[in-house]
Amino acid sequence: MLANFTSAIFTSLLLLSTLPKTGSENKLWVRGQNPFLPQSDIDLTEFPLNLEFLEVEFFLWGSLGCGLDKVAPSLAEGGPPPIGSRKANLDPLIRDIVMQFAYQEVGHIRAIKKTIKGFPRPLLDISSSNFAKIMNMAFEYKLNPPFDPYANGLNYLLAAYVIPYVGLTGYVGANPKLQSPQAKRLVAGLLAVESAQDAVIRGLLYERALQKVHPYDITVAEFTGRISDLRNKIGKKGVKDEGLVVPPVMGPEGRSPGNVIAGDEDSLAYDRTPEEILRIVYGTGSENIPGGFFPRGADGRIARSYYRQRD
Repeated sequence: MLANFTSAIFTSLLLLSTLPKTGSENKLWVRGQNPFLPQSDIDLTEFPLNLEFLEVEFFLWGSLGCGLDKVAPSLAEGGPPPIGSRKANLDPLIRDIVMQFAYQEVGHIRAIKKTIKGFPRPLLDISSSNFAKIMNMAFEYKLNPPFDPYANGLNYLLAAYVIPYVGLTGYVGANPKLQSPQAKRLVAGLLAVESAQDAVIRGLLYERALQKVHPYDITVAEFTGRISDLRNKIGKKGVKDEGLVVPPVMGPEGRSPGNVIAGDEDSLAYDRTPEEILRIVYGTGSENIPGGFFPRGADGRIARSYYRQRD
C-alpha cells in the first residue's frame, strides 16, 4: 500500500514538472481544448475574435443577405444580431469573392474556438450610417449624399477596405508575443488568409484607382488614402497604413507611387497593438471609449480591461 502511494506521488510530481514553462519564469498555463496554452497566448488569440466577428457578419450579410445566426449559429453563441445589416447590391464577381471571404471568416472563428473558449458575438454596428460616419471622419466633412456601403460593388469594396487590414496588422503585432507553437501556428494561418483577403480588395480597388466614386467627384485612390490617414491618426502610433497611391518615397523601395500592397520601408507588414486596434474600430481614438463598429465595446480579457479603466 505504501509503495503504491509513494509511486502515485512520484508520478504526480513528474507530470507537474513536465508542464510547459516560458523563459526563466513559471507562468500560469491554462488548458483550452488541446494543448496547454499560457494565459497570455489565450488573451492574444481571443482578442482577434472581435475583428473576425465583424468581418464575418459584414461579408455574410453583404453577399448572402443573412448572417452567422443562419450560417453557423453555434459560433455566435447567442450574441446580439448586428445593427444595420443588409444585403449589398453586388455584381456577380464581387458577390462571389465576398461570399468566399464570408465562409473563410466562419472557418477562422471556428479555428479560434477550437483552440480557446472565446466569447459570444459582441454587438456590432455595420449600418450604412456608421460607415457614412467613418467616411465623413476620413474626409473631415459630410459627404452628400451620405456614403452607402451597400449601394453597389465599388462602395462595398471601399467599405471592405476599412476592415480586414486592421485585423491583419493585429496578427502581425501579436505573433512575436506568442509563446506556444499552437498559438503561433493558428495566428500564422489566420494572418496568411487575412493578408490575402486584403490583397484581393486592394487589387480590385487598384484596378479602379483613378475611377470617380459616384456621385462624388472623388477618386478611389483618394478614398483609400483618406481612410488610411484616418486610421493612422486615431491609431496614434504613426504611419502604419497606406493608400493605393502614395508619394513615390513611400512606395516600394521609394521608387513607385503605386502601392497595391502596403508595407514599411522594407516592404514588411505593419503591426498594431490591441490598444491601437480598439482606437480605430471604436472610431474614438481611445481604447477606453467604445463606439463605431462596437457600440457596447469589444469582448475578451484585453478589451474589457481597457473598458474597465474608463470606469
